Amino acid sequence: MQEGADYREPSPVDPDGDESGAGPGEPAAEVRSAAAGTAWHGERLDKVLVAMAPEFSRSHLQHLLERGHVQVDGVTASVAARRVRAGQQLRLELVPSDESRAYRPQAMALDILFEDEHLLVLNKPAGLVVHPAPGNWSGTLLNGLLAHHAGATALPRAGIVHRLDKDTSGVMMVGKTLPAVTALVRDIAARDVHRRYLALAHGVPAADRFSVEAPIGRDPAVRVRMAVVAGGKPARTDVACLASTAGRDAVSALSCTLHTGRTHQIRVHLAWKGHPLVADALYGGRPLLGMLRQALHATELKLAHPISRAALAFDCAPPADFQAAWQQVCGGGAQPAAQGLH
Repeated sequence: MQEGADYREPSPVDPDGDESGAGPGEPAAEVRSAAAGTAWHGERLDKVLVAMAPEFSRSHLQHLLERGHVQVDGVTASVAARRVRAGQQLRLELVPSDESRAYRPQAMALDILFEDEHLLVLNKPAGLVVHPAPGNWSGTLLNGLLAHHAGATALPRAGIVHRLDKDTSGVMMVGKTLPAVTALVRDIAARDVHRRYLALAHGVPAADRFSVEAPIGRDPAVRVRMAVVAGGKPARTDVACLASTAGRDAVSALSCTLHTGRTHQIRVHLAWKGHPLVADALYGGRPLLGMLRQALHATELKLAHPISRAALAFDCAPPADFQAAWQQVCGGGAQPAAQGLH
């Protein structure tokens, strides 16, 4: 596979660099200049910038201030509350927002398991963000899909119909045409797509097999987390315990089957049952067995082809870090793909 952009993290921004420089295929930043008249005298600088560029949000213009793209009398200004005086010369460099530049093609190596004109199935590595969001406006799978095939630009979310968390590895599917995207979304909603995960969790469950059926919504106390909450969306996860270790730091190897696909579902359900994933700091998991990211891997995907309706099945072996940790729980000769329940 050819090396493309680093998929693990967005490209860093050089704080001393010229962010206004236009990249390949990007227009140059627009510059607006004005002399402050009596109507602007005494007004906050950010309010004056809104008058100079009313088509942009005040928050975006404040961001430009913070990034050094505003000058007053030839000197960089960065304080939004600064008062403008009549006669001052104002210069505003209108750099596109990070969000506006998110939907750009970025070549990257994709581990493709299956591809035809309608469907793409791939093995997502841990560390790859699926969709642009605050803090990750570039270097995402969506950016890679836009570079991979021309039709992605005409599709909602470039054909992404379901997501894996950044630090979750494994198999996922993407539609390449609008009819395929429509069919995949319909099949997911009808629960006709089978998705199974492997997980390493703290502790030993009370039963070898159990189901967690509990509604999931935004955690009212910590907004970056999800939680089991009254009034949340219905969610069900079936769990089978395949092996466990003993002692104070006991860990269990689990096979988890999704019946719904809520955000962080497996992570939330297992933490709620008292078994957070190994190394899942957000939900109370601690690093163990060499795992430094949440111990979750999407190992199996079964679906009907969105157009031909032919039955398709994919088994995806975990990456090296998960394999090594799994074998410490299940035994040196045990392979996760072979141990999973079908």
